[in-house]
Amino acid sequence: MQPRISMITLGVRDLAASIRFYEEGLGLPRMESPPTVAFFTLNGTWLGLYGRDALAEDAQVPSEGSGFPGFALAHNVVSEEAVDRLLDEAVAAGATLVKPGQKVFWGGYSGYFRDPDGHLWEVAHNPHGWIGPPDTGEA
Repeated sequence: MQPRISMITLGVRDLAASIRFYEEGLGLPRMESPPTVAFFTLNGTWLGLYGRDALAEDAQVPSEGSGFPGFALAHNVVSEEAVDRLLDEAVAAGATLVKPGQKVFWGGYSGYFRDPDGHLWEVAHNPHGWIGPPDTGEA
């Protein structure tokens, strides 16, 4: 069986502004990529940014839409303090705070922001188990 790589691609209105948000604002490591797309490495997958109209055209669907898209992206961190810190960093970089960090029904701590294109992100700390790579104590 051939290896498979999963990738999340977000359609964005302003590619340059979104690159700045994710690279400079959130500090995601950017990979070398063509000028019409940007790739960032994540643990176990990649994040791709691509023009919203071009991505919709590729999928042969309308590019306009509003409301809850039926999904949220999530980023897990090592502590409640790291949740609050990342939410603050995202807002300082241009995100909109949707829900401040708070204790949640499943026993963890999480909050939500929308990126400059309205994509919903959860930032969470799960005290019941770490789902990422070995814990280095960094957010």
